Amino acid sequence: MKHFKLLLFLCLGISLSAQTVGLDYYLPDGLNYNPNIPKPADVIGHEVGEWHVTHDKLVYYMQQLANSSDRITIEDRGTTFEGRPLVLLTVTSPENHANLETIRTQHVQLSEGSGNMDTSDMPVVVYQGFSIHGNEASGSNAALAYAYYLAAAQGAEIEAMLENMVILLDPSFNPDGLQRFAYWANTNKSINLNPDSNEREYHEVWPGGRTNHYWFDMNRDWLPVQLPESRARIATYHNWMPNILTDHHEMGTNSTFFFQPGEPSRVNPLTPKINQELTKEIGTYHAKALDKIGSLYYSEENFDDYYYGKGSTFPDVNGGIGILFEQGSSRGHIQESENGILTFPFTIRNQFTTALSTVEAAKNMRVKLLNYHQQYYKDMKAAVGKERTKAIVFGDSKDATKTYHLAEILKRHKIKFHELANDVTIAGKSYKKGFSYVVPMNQKNPRLIQAMFEKRTAFQDSLFYDVSAWTFPLAFNLDYANLSSLANAGSEVTDFEKPKGTVSGKSNYAYLFEWHGYYTPKALNQILQKGLRAKTAKTPFTLAGKSYDYGTIMVPVQNQKLDADALHQFLTKVANESGISIDAVSTGLTQGIDLGSNDFDPIKKQKIAILVGDGVRSYDAGEVWHLFDTRYNMKITKIDTKYFDNVDLDSYTDLILPSGWNNNLLDANGAKKIKSWVQNGGTVIGYRNAVNWLQKNEFIKFETKSDTLEAKNIRFDQKNDFLGAQVTGGAIFEAKIDRSHPINYGYKNDRLSLFRNTNIYLKPEKNSYDNPIQYTNDPLQSGYISEENNELIKNSVPFKVKRMGKGRVILFTDNTNFRAFWYGTNKLLMNAIFFGQMM
Repeated sequence: MKHFKLLLFLCLGISLSAQTVGLDYYLPDGLNYNPNIPKPADVIGHEVGEWHVTHDKLVYYMQQLANSSDRITIEDRGTTFEGRPLVLLTVTSPENHANLETIRTQHVQLSEGSGNMDTSDMPVVVYQGFSIHGNEASGSNAALAYAYYLAAAQGAEIEAMLENMVILLDPSFNPDGLQRFAYWANTNKSINLNPDSNEREYHEVWPGGRTNHYWFDMNRDWLPVQLPESRARIATYHNWMPNILTDHHEMGTNSTFFFQPGEPSRVNPLTPKINQELTKEIGTYHAKALDKIGSLYYSEENFDDYYYGKGSTFPDVNGGIGILFEQGSSRGHIQESENGILTFPFTIRNQFTTALSTVEAAKNMRVKLLNYHQQYYKDMKAAVGKERTKAIVFGDSKDATKTYHLAEILKRHKIKFHELANDVTIAGKSYKKGFSYVVPMNQKNPRLIQAMFEKRTAFQDSLFYDVSAWTFPLAFNLDYANLSSLANAGSEVTDFEKPKGTVSGKSNYAYLFEWHGYYTPKALNQILQKGLRAKTAKTPFTLAGKSYDYGTIMVPVQNQKLDADALHQFLTKVANESGISIDAVSTGLTQGIDLGSNDFDPIKKQKIAILVGDGVRSYDAGEVWHLFDTRYNMKITKIDTKYFDNVDLDSYTDLILPSGWNNNLLDANGAKKIKSWVQNGGTVIGYRNAVNWLQKNEFIKFETKSDTLEAKNIRFDQKNDFLGAQVTGGAIFEAKIDRSHPINYGYKNDRLSLFRNTNIYLKPEKNSYDNPIQYTNDPLQSGYISEENNELIKNSVPFKVKRMGKGRVILFTDNTNFRAFWYGTNKLLMNAIFFGQMM
């Protein structure tokens, strides 16, 4: 009863002065605790929930637990972009720790799909992760109390549980975001806690603590694995292949508590039905535990299990059970809500309680979960031989680097792939050895391969919590094909390294490199930043028997700041760092335009800025920042909306306007300032709904395609679903491209796959040459779009450019940099940067 009374005290707000609850508020009744195990307050200096724990204190406490308990070991799996450790606790009995590698090896053998292993005495493996969104902090704070419980609780029951279980405890999926939010909440905390929702404590400054250093949503990267935090947890996942993975989140303050399963109709069709049945059975343990402490909750609503790139869904395609927890958030220490006064300790307690109910379910369902895991892989092994597709080939005959980066993802997911035995042409596409790989389907997890490579356009439900498509070869702009045999497969790739660059020799005349390579923008930027002159070819030509495409870069030797020897040495370094091939040529006479032709346009050194801050969508801005900073080693100046009026734009060549939360990125003064700068020669590049802001402020005029949507025979309680079905949450569409236009330099095919999650449909211009990127008449390649929007997108254009005075206005309705894995369209932005003044 003492816990229930304290719950009433906290939730009804009898006293709103700074409340401190002891550790026993969270811990279950009737247990003794080892006095030699330090409590959180003994180490971090405050009770759990009294303050928001900072990541450094969280890690320090976990280290002290590992030093004090023979049940816990701790490992450091790398660092975040900001240098914070990515720690993992392994919790099990001391006897199991002594035999841990044997346990792990035997457990992983369950996923080999052969034999019938006896699971009766095998430990179950549970991976519990907290606060992948840094400002959903009740999870990581609950990890303090939970780790203490696992280390210190005494009695036959917990000892028996740990004998039959290995717990992988990840106390902070997102250290950088957690640290950012803890700083905010703590520095705005009052002695007298104020639950007023208008209090500054509950309104973080931009970009908030949800994301990591580059403002990425970490819970969307389980499948693409582009970020260091993701790479650490994916390595852990595949090293152990856990039976259950939990992902502790928060949601809106007026919500209660959610646990999976989610919407029954929104489950990926590759997920076996039994997966959802087991998820529902596990849910009964959560319900029982939350009933006991009087917490409201719900299930089978709102959230789904479709996109395998989320933590709660990724296990479902790997023979495990993923569980999403969502707790109504206090967003600070105490806040008003529709359910009464919501305190931070109360939110922590719900997370702690469901962490315990998870291991209770795992303990009681141990053999059932282990058998399901084993059967999942046995069923796939039996089914794969019946499939017509025996392998998938993918590659780009002009760019080994994009091919490498997709193969890199496969490698992280333990998917095997082979060299291409010989150059081959399939369905009109050329696949070169060294530039292509073959993925056999007869391996451990063909379902995961299918999830990554398939195109799907038919769905049971029209609502999606996240994207409806992520087909990887389309995202990378790679050619790919299904194979009916392994005839084209060479040896398996085990020694795997990034493609190396070359310079064919030393020249006293000029150097050439085509624009096809993924890292050519990095190379060109290095050349320009060195103060060297470079030009780009607006027309193809042939020299010394080699054909050079649109956008080929020429670096002349004469009249440069480096002499011939130093230039050769410098370009050798550039080629190596960018993985590109540079040709040394000895003559300017070609078949086609000669190297001195006016069809070679000079390229200027660029200085780029991007608008960030209030009103700007941080995800979109972060994707651009990450692209420039980590991929192309290019400086980009982040200018905040708060001080934009005081910035002199004259030194910048390009200004990027990411998508905003509305059409008011800047006020009239800001618009006037940018307009003047563009007229004097600047290039402004607007993304997604920033194009509406540019039109509203008369930078450019365009017509949109629209449809009058009418609800017929739709009940009031169906309204949200009706409107939600019109949302294009993330699908892939095919466009035809004019390869001669500078925006398309570096693309070898006349078709391009674009990711879209907006409903902005621009009408094409009258002149065909003004529509260098245009959706086809049947553009949907993968994902969901409503029938109404599917008609609107046909033959519309996702790109426009207009001259304004001496400058340019460039529009992209689509996100060319989506979640760091949309490699295939990154070059569109770089073309706008380097070649914008040619358009």
